[in-house]
Amino acid sequence: MKIFSSLESTVLMGLCVTAIPGWAQKSETTTAAKPNIIYIMCDDMGYGDLGCYGQKYISTPHIDNMASEGMRFTQAYAGSPVSAPSRASFMTGQHSGHCEVRGNKEYWRDVPMMKYGDNDEYTVVGQHPYDPGHIILPEIMKDNGYTTGMFGKWAGGYEGSVSTPDKRGIDEFYGYICQFQAHLYYPNFLNRYNPAKGDTTVVRVTMEDNIPYPMYGDDYFKRTQYSADMIHQEAMDWLDRQEEGRPFFGILTYTLPHAELAQPRDSILLDYHRRFFEDKTWGGQEGSRYNPSVHTHAQFAGMITRLDHYVGEVLAKLKEKGLDDNTLVIFTSDNGPHEEGGADPEFFGRDGQLRGLKRQCYEGGIRVPFIARWPGKIQSGSVTDHQCAFYDIMPTFCDLIGVDNYAGKYANKEKSTDYFDGISFAPTLMGTEGQQAHEFLYWEFDETDQIGLRMGNWKMVVKKGEPYLYDLATDIHEDNDVAAQHPDIVARMTDIIRAQHTPNPHFSVTIP
Repeated sequence: MKIFSSLESTVLMGLCVTAIPGWAQKSETTTAAKPNIIYIMCDDMGYGDLGCYGQKYISTPHIDNMASEGMRFTQAYAGSPVSAPSRASFMTGQHSGHCEVRGNKEYWRDVPMMKYGDNDEYTVVGQHPYDPGHIILPEIMKDNGYTTGMFGKWAGGYEGSVSTPDKRGIDEFYGYICQFQAHLYYPNFLNRYNPAKGDTTVVRVTMEDNIPYPMYGDDYFKRTQYSADMIHQEAMDWLDRQEEGRPFFGILTYTLPHAELAQPRDSILLDYHRRFFEDKTWGGQEGSRYNPSVHTHAQFAGMITRLDHYVGEVLAKLKEKGLDDNTLVIFTSDNGPHEEGGADPEFFGRDGQLRGLKRQCYEGGIRVPFIARWPGKIQSGSVTDHQCAFYDIMPTFCDLIGVDNYAGKYANKEKSTDYFDGISFAPTLMGTEGQQAHEFLYWEFDETDQIGLRMGNWKMVVKKGEPYLYDLATDIHEDNDVAAQHPDIVARMTDIIRAQHTPNPHFSVTIP
């Protein structure tokens, strides 16, 4: 593992518990020495979408400055090439061969409808729930004295399921339970769990100013309740109520820059209209849920700059409250870039010299920006090529808050296969000795029937059971399949895949 002393603009080469009462309850421990943690995860931002990762067209001064004041990872990976399983990997500390949630299994199809004004919405919305017998990260944090808040996308269980924020260690939630609903920025409703407002479970909050206007067509843009701004303001309100003396854990899963290209027509967007005077127009697509969009490049760039403003406000609030020096802030994305709703990753060079997009196990679908900032603890301006994935975050946070042998403490004793797959990268963050390296990193995704495995600089992508091998040391873009020249490597990596994949009745892939 190497630590680089300055930022570079090019691509560098480079782990099921029945709910225990204590998990869902605040610990009596209130030691102020424990660090606060803010985990910011945006939606579908590619590896090359930030200035500090080489982006030339989009302004991201606050996130770039966060990198200059902290550590930038060049070989950090999401948990999956799509949203729900990637977030599940972060929450569970498991890779997608072990985790219960391995894809975007939806629960809104073929169910009765209900009316909001003139607009139809599904009565049951959300994705496949996390295994209630496996502990997730907010439950661990709460069990260790943390106040927990989550703002943005949940995607860890449909409304009323066994796995909603109120049941999984979250003290306060505001945003989307269903990630499919989160495809639209002017929704009919959002979800909330806030006991201070009388909530005993997750409830719907109807967007009264939005629903008089239809979901599709020109009148859609007369809606005024923009979900991204509303979610951010709730997150800032929560953060403003946090005080020194009780540690807090904030999960800010912003929806930008995913899906429809839509945002308020304010100075951010108008500035990009001027920059991209010659722009593209997306006229819509049959069967698409997204409205047509003009100025698609300006819209996309504006969404990322809007997100950058959110991050800047979070960092400024920490400084204002005197919490900056005891707060670790992480910024990342849930997977690689998308082409939905008229987005144009080719124009922005958004793949950061990496092959592939969202839903693919090539590097472009899973390698993500990852920045960590903790003044006085993490070396400013440092860059690391340490290989890590979202399932490493659970052991890392446990290390930082003083939880020893987290897997032994929180594993379901009734299940011999309650896996934890992560390795703490706290030594890398803190600049200390003893950083362990992964023998391999693993991904699988049923919708495209792909498996990914990285072992050192060897990268295998399995598509419908057929293995392809790449040497990332010389072929970062994964253009040259060298499987025929290295049958021994193919055999070894195939054996690892067979050992790591566990059957799941809801998600299946073809094993080589």
